[in-house]
Amino acid sequence: MRNIAKEVGSQLDRWFAALGSGDPDEVVKLYAQDAVLLSTLKGDVKKGQGKIRDYFEKDFLPKKPVGKTVELHTRVLGGVAVNSGIYSFEVDDEENGRVEVEARYTFVYEWQKEDWKIVEHHSSLNPEGRPTRIGARRESNQRSL
Repeated sequence: MRNIAKEVGSQLDRWFAALGSGDPDEVVKLYAQDAVLLSTLKGDVKKGQGKIRDYFEKDFLPKKPVGKTVELHTRVLGGVAVNSGIYSFEVDDEENGRVEVEARYTFVYEWQKEDWKIVEHHSSLNPEGRPTRIGARRESNQRSL
């Protein structure tokens, strides 16, 4: 029997893998043609695969993001499904080197033909989180051992 909630929950791992490829085309193929992105790094609304691709190619993928799920909530609502929660990324930062940041997210998916496609994606920095320099965190962890 098909477990749609589990299937939709795994879409975030697909998205992280696409980011890890460094290829904006791999990321964009997860989005519907007319998808809307409210991104973490830019304040404008990106509508459609072309603008979404530009964002990933020029603004996010150059930071070499490595993402992981911190908290995931999945709901299936008729013909659409929603993933929301918190994810974190290790990214390159010009001032601090490699840092880890947390963001809140919502993905809305729609089943299109033979796959779940992202139709809406909102991501915003966690107001309680501050970027943590990766090297500093490791040094701190080693001192506490």
